Amino acid sequence: MKIGLVAGESSGDLLGAGLVRELKRRYPDATFEGVAGPEMLAAGCEQWDAAESLAVMGLIEPLVHLPRLWRLRRDLVHRWRNSPPDVFVGIDAPDFNLGLEKKLRAAGIKTIHYVSPSIWAWRPGRIKTVKAAADKVLCILPFEKALYDQEGVDAEFVGHPRADSIPAVVDVDATRKALGLGAQEIVAVLPGSRASEVSMLGEILVAAAGLIAKTRNSIQFVTPVATPALRPAIEAQIAAAGLSQKFVLLDGDSERAMVAADVVLLASGTAALESALLSRPTVAAYRLGKITYAIFSALKLLKLTYFTLPNLLTETPLVPEFMQDEARPEDIAAAVVELLDDPVQRQMISDTFAKLRIELAQNTNQRAADAVISLLKQ
Repeated sequence: MKIGLVAGESSGDLLGAGLVRELKRRYPDATFEGVAGPEMLAAGCEQWDAAESLAVMGLIEPLVHLPRLWRLRRDLVHRWRNSPPDVFVGIDAPDFNLGLEKKLRAAGIKTIHYVSPSIWAWRPGRIKTVKAAADKVLCILPFEKALYDQEGVDAEFVGHPRADSIPAVVDVDATRKALGLGAQEIVAVLPGSRASEVSMLGEILVAAAGLIAKTRNSIQFVTPVATPALRPAIEAQIAAAGLSQKFVLLDGDSERAMVAADVVLLASGTAALESALLSRPTVAAYRLGKITYAIFSALKLLKLTYFTLPNLLTETPLVPEFMQDEARPEDIAAAVVELLDDPVQRQMISDTFAKLRIELAQNTNQRAADAVISLLKQ
């Protein structure tokens, strides 16, 4: 059995590695090849190109990379047409993978798209693209399957892999001690994992921290720095606000930073779901570049009432969120302080998020492997 895979970025690499390991456990002689990251490589996938090569974000930046990405997709189609895999699995990276899947499917190769595009958030018309490209869609959010069912697309909810790996019980006191955090109140501040996010949102979150500190002298802030390249910018923002003594910077370690916190303040994205899965009360903000936001607004590409993922997964929205011009330091600070002042509300939020973790923890690797094998047998 031969399986082709293309994963985009580190999150796709982790999903791919889990799938490869589970399929290898059942079929030791199976082979895997394609675009892979270090985790997939370690799991036994032959790497034709690096997953990081697909990590291109935004509306404008990808234009610069289009010739390279077109060449890569053309090369993959050529290789797999000449030596077809039994099934192809495109993991996330929909702008690249859906076009690739459509071409491979037309060549008679069975295709799976793993991680639904955010059709519920923007560009809902992409569901027709998915329908044309994939024999099966693997959804990691529970409400997505119904959207595909309505369009006659074969889709399965396989659970969220992060819910499988996050501990059900966390020790806040032990985590604080291990990180050297001695304050009674702690707020984790996560300005994002990309330079563009830190540039657009970092100063705003730091300014909010400064307002919070004015009313709570003993409070401490902890920031996990996603990559070493981001540290100088984050340090400069904190120093400019006169808050260097209030912040503890960690090299990565976002999970422990969030566990240690009474409230998590973050740039909305995958970190927001991780914070919820850790049962942490959370406040989220986000800003897009002015040109990108203007394009989104003019073309009416955004269709969400809420943009923070946990708010789409709970009956009542529990994460205060501040988008674009509403991301003002004073409003963000007020939302954090309100949570700090209300331990009963924080406990209710934690309890609700704990139930969400159970709902999403479905043994994703096993269910995804089941879906691949089911398609192979059809």
